[in-house]
Amino acid sequence: MLKRLFLTLVLVLAALVAAVAVNTWRTPSRQVAVAPAPPLAIDLPAAAKRLAGGIQFRTVSSLEDPAGNSAEFDKLHAYLAEQFPKLHSTLKKEVIGQHALLYTWTGSDPKATPVALMAHQDMVPIAPGTEKAWKVDPFGGVIEDGFIWGRGALDNKGNLFAQMEAIEALIGSGFRPTQTVYLVMGDDEEVSGLRGALPIAELLKSRGVRLDWVLDEGLLVLDGVLPGLSKPSALIGLAEKGYATFFLSLDTAPGHSSMPPAHSAIGQMSAALARLESKPMPGGIKGIAGQMFGTLAPEMSGLNRVLLSNLWLTGPLVESQLEKSPSSNAMLRTTTALTIVRAGNKDNVLPGRAEAAVNFRILPGDTIDSVETHLKAALGNDAIQIKRYPGNSEPSPVSPTDGDGYRAIERSVRQAFPDAIVAPGLMVAATDSRHFSLVSDQVYRFSPFRAKGEDLARFHGTNERLAISNYGEAINFYQQLLRDTAQPQ
Repeated sequence: MLKRLFLTLVLVLAALVAAVAVNTWRTPSRQVAVAPAPPLAIDLPAAAKRLAGGIQFRTVSSLEDPAGNSAEFDKLHAYLAEQFPKLHSTLKKEVIGQHALLYTWTGSDPKATPVALMAHQDMVPIAPGTEKAWKVDPFGGVIEDGFIWGRGALDNKGNLFAQMEAIEALIGSGFRPTQTVYLVMGDDEEVSGLRGALPIAELLKSRGVRLDWVLDEGLLVLDGVLPGLSKPSALIGLAEKGYATFFLSLDTAPGHSSMPPAHSAIGQMSAALARLESKPMPGGIKGIAGQMFGTLAPEMSGLNRVLLSNLWLTGPLVESQLEKSPSSNAMLRTTTALTIVRAGNKDNVLPGRAEAAVNFRILPGDTIDSVETHLKAALGNDAIQIKRYPGNSEPSPVSPTDGDGYRAIERSVRQAFPDAIVAPGLMVAATDSRHFSLVSDQVYRFSPFRAKGEDLARFHGTNERLAISNYGEAINFYQQLLRDTAQPQ
């Protein structure tokens, strides 16, 4: 009997190994075969100089003082009109709100469904105390060592200027799109987009405009970031996570520190926050994460290919590894971040109130309501009051991978970045594009910029820069996208 049992186990194991091997090596590549884009037909050094000039305008947005840098936005608008004369003489320009821009490039076929490219003019400020850590003046518009340096080079004037460069060149070549093309350039993306992108989306809706697809800033061409993938990975964001902050408060009787109670306000709040942090919301390789890894698996090498091609068997192991990295963990679940704790103002006084703030980035499939239910249960203290931040937003709808928009973007990425593997992805931060679900079912998030692991800290960080060669690829990408989707058929 033992021999039979052993033989059965061997046969089962052999069958399992065979199934894994066959499933691994028979999983086909999902990459679109296209020819590389032709060489860029513009003066790239001159284009880099134009972007560097745009970085010199300190268009830093503010939630509390919307008009604080008004003059800088006005200067940027004048600069754009000067540097891109063909675009400004061909497209209709509207200023929405204070400084948001809406350009309309009228297509030759009024029946064709329009599309939109998005970017934003505003930037985050330089973190106080870090100015000296910059290699160059962050607002100097310096070109050095093959890079365009400065705040906004990557986020997001690089996108904005690349789009304008592409259109300026296309107009100069005699090109006219079939579909109407909108350029949406908000002025407050870094502080919500409620004054710029949202009013533009509402304006288009009021005019009866329905967009075939929308492309905004987003995920990148990552090089050497994903283990097991030798080629760069260009990830197209299908959706972005929701945003939910909850303010917590706990009131107790204040008192003298010489006679403390068994459970103080600080102790109770701290214990509740520790419980919350130890109980993350459930996650897994599903939804967009499942689509991404399913697309990347055939392009992987070695053990990574085996593991990702057989998630039916290896799922728990892969998930446990992904959860160890903050960036990959964020793709799997709604994340919990303790961001503010306040209590007490004197060392010998027991405070009567403890406060905290918790920020969640909500995975599509979860909701603000389901997050609050989890929050209450995880805190485990009914005395803690919970208040929602008014600016909370649900996750965006998930855009399809089989629609015109995704296929057009995928094809253009493959043309402009022939060495890259294209896959769907999830945007874990917020962009202006979330407001455009009002007017389109196909909203995508992709920035045509190459980034290594060490470059990711440059976004909103120190020494932000963009390689001139990569800037050329970005311009080429937008040209290809417009040619492929908006030229006469």
